[in-house]
Amino acid sequence: MNALEPIKAAPLYAKRTAVFPKKTDGPFRRFKWLVMAVCLAIYWGTPWLRWDRGPYAPNQAVLVDLAHRRFYMFAIEIWPQEFYFVAGMLIMAGIGLFLVTSAVGRAWCGYACPQTVWTDLYQHVDRLIDGDRNAQLRLQAAPWRAAKIVRRAFKWSVYLGIAFVTGGAWIFYFADAPTLQREFWTGTAAPVAYACTGILTFTTFWLGGFMREQVCIYMCPWPRIQTAMLDENSLIVTYKDWRGEPRGSLKEAKGAATPLGDCIDCKQCVAVCPTGIDIREGAQIGCITCALCIDACDKAMASVGRPRGLIDYCTLVDADLETKGLPARSALKVLLRPRMIAYFTIWGGIGLALLFMLGARERLTLSVARERNPEFVQLSGGAVRNAFTVNLRNMQDRPRTLRIAAEGLGGVSLYSDEMAPTEARGEIAVTVPADSTRHVRLYAVVPGDHARSQDFTLVARATDREGGAVRRETQFMAPETEHEHEESE
Repeated sequence: MNALEPIKAAPLYAKRTAVFPKKTDGPFRRFKWLVMAVCLAIYWGTPWLRWDRGPYAPNQAVLVDLAHRRFYMFAIEIWPQEFYFVAGMLIMAGIGLFLVTSAVGRAWCGYACPQTVWTDLYQHVDRLIDGDRNAQLRLQAAPWRAAKIVRRAFKWSVYLGIAFVTGGAWIFYFADAPTLQREFWTGTAAPVAYACTGILTFTTFWLGGFMREQVCIYMCPWPRIQTAMLDENSLIVTYKDWRGEPRGSLKEAKGAATPLGDCIDCKQCVAVCPTGIDIREGAQIGCITCALCIDACDKAMASVGRPRGLIDYCTLVDADLETKGLPARSALKVLLRPRMIAYFTIWGGIGLALLFMLGARERLTLSVARERNPEFVQLSGGAVRNAFTVNLRNMQDRPRTLRIAAEGLGGVSLYSDEMAPTEARGEIAVTVPADSTRHVRLYAVVPGDHARSQDFTLVARATDREGGAVRRETQFMAPETEHEHEESE
């Protein structure tokens, strides 16, 4: 090439080449089947599980009740002010992902990621309707005639049906599933239910049906983040080039001047890869660690009488040991290392802290706000009255009756807006409905000879067998006496 001739730069954009993974079988493929079945069963089945919380709370096991600002998960009920529980679970999920990635690479991406699960499901639909890889390639290259149009229309209709069921299932997590299903099909559901179903149907149809590996390679941020999580002790899918190279077919091996490696260059590992990469080129951002190439390679090695494991889960440390002819370390030694123990300790510590907080949390709360305009009212008989807004929150699934009293105020009488001032007494009873907050406007009246500005405690005691009491400090305001005025001067 002429030294002055400009070098052609690689294009910034290349048209997508469709990937048609070949069907394979083996322990990893069967494990993917199991994970896919479990994930889909959990996603589609969870909204229909029931959990008896009594007559005052919904009986759906998992429910995000936005209308009443509640989150239910079986026996756990989370209120808005307890969002730290949700934050803690999200942190645990993040640390758990770091833990899994440090241990076995992108196992989440390869088995349980929603994009992987639905893409895998759609690929099985492809094989069922279009045939295996070769038939799909032929159909892809065929001209658009009636037979191809009919087959494509039928397959895309199946895609759309799966996407619709996927989007429709999501809305059942936010309302009672049987009720919402009935309303949905009768056209009486809220518009947001139809909008969410439509958006999720389209995204599932498009991302799972057509973009597939493009989401994993270009759209998802996790391939970039994982590089900070992996180290030389992480188990990742590895092509053992020291054993496989130089590669060549069995026919080439017979006439070769020097012995060839175990790789027979059958390209089965490429054919089964859902992202279309060649694992023999080393670690790549497109590898989702699904391990289907291991199944395909092991099958090829068995057919030519060579030992399995040419492509296998392996750490960089163990790869170096194997190149030197030394035995690899045990899986237990690989996993029990300081980084893994640190991740697990943090993950478990957060989980134990959440469980402790869940068991120790109060199911009855009280807040008090003193009215400041006016700060007090002096009645005709000389008594002084203060007004308070009291918020009683009952976080139980049954109504509770509470008796409210004021401690530290001599001669005080209490009454609420629902009572006449003449009915004021030392304590009043208030019933708070199940799973709700009740706002009470409370008046405290102190005789003139006891009236002075001072701190006191408002107490709410439950009258049921479970009992319990909550207290809040507040302040009673009164006009200054002559003695107090002289002291202030």
